Amino acid sequence: MTGIYQLYQERISMKALTQEQVDTFWRDGVLVVEGAVDSVDLQRMRDEFAHWVEESRSHLNDFGECQDGRPRFDLQPGHSAEKPALRRVQSPEEISDVFADVMRTANTVDFCAQLVGPAIRFHHGKVNSKLPGSATQIKWHQDFPFQPMTNDDMITCLLFVDEVTLENGPLEVLPGTHKGELHTHWHDGVFTGAVDESIVEASADKIVKCTGPAGSVCLMHARLLHGSAPNLSSNPRTLYITTYYSEDAIELSPNHLPSELTHELVRGEPSGRVRCVPYDMELPAVPKATSFFAQQEGAD
Repeated sequence: MTGIYQLYQERISMKALTQEQVDTFWRDGVLVVEGAVDSVDLQRMRDEFAHWVEESRSHLNDFGECQDGRPRFDLQPGHSAEKPALRRVQSPEEISDVFADVMRTANTVDFCAQLVGPAIRFHHGKVNSKLPGSATQIKWHQDFPFQPMTNDDMITCLLFVDEVTLENGPLEVLPGTHKGELHTHWHDGVFTGAVDESIVEASADKIVKCTGPAGSVCLMHARLLHGSAPNLSSNPRTLYITTYYSEDAIELSPNHLPSELTHELVRGEPSGRVRCVPYDMELPAVPKATSFFAQQEGAD
């Protein structure tokens, strides 16, 4: 069944999902929708990221500073001026009006409000990039164990700044796993940021890959099992990733990517209420290095 997730790629003309798309999201925990951002904002994001890549050429190590003191710009091991490998920009909304605008106004936000709203808040944002020939890969994990809340109405949105193909390291998912257990990301007393490989191997025939044209968004439930492989192509694969959550959820552990915009109400009105759902899991370890890439590499 491994293949392109074309079943969920449907072009829309309004800032609303069809009932079929809504049903698909809740059935599978994932939905790819085209036209999540207009061409002007798409180009503005590309230009901004290209500027950051150029800036990275003058650095040998991670650089910049986030609100919690960790570096903002995360460089893949092997990065050089000749072959830059900027793999993540933490909280780009804090330093870029372009990304702050998209975080607040893209169709993505309306889709999330329709699914887990009507009132939703911004949790965190980052740019993840796999430049051509980079070794960046992401081990299988669930997002919710990194960011537990009182309820799990939480969506990770992967906005395709570049076209995402089978060759340039697309998101890989196991549909329906958002309805299953929250797997441990701790192994031998270390928070590795990944699930045991045997969990994925047992369902390898059910893995699907999420591809689509630039400007699409992959809406992914925070409990869904997912990962991605290295970029084997000559084309970049850059994503702007934002996470939104239902306004009536309260954070239960320190935010791994705190920002001055964290918890901003982006749709709806405050309810003055908190909603709780039952679940059981270990608390995550807050990363000390630049990003969770170090946790997955065992370097944090």
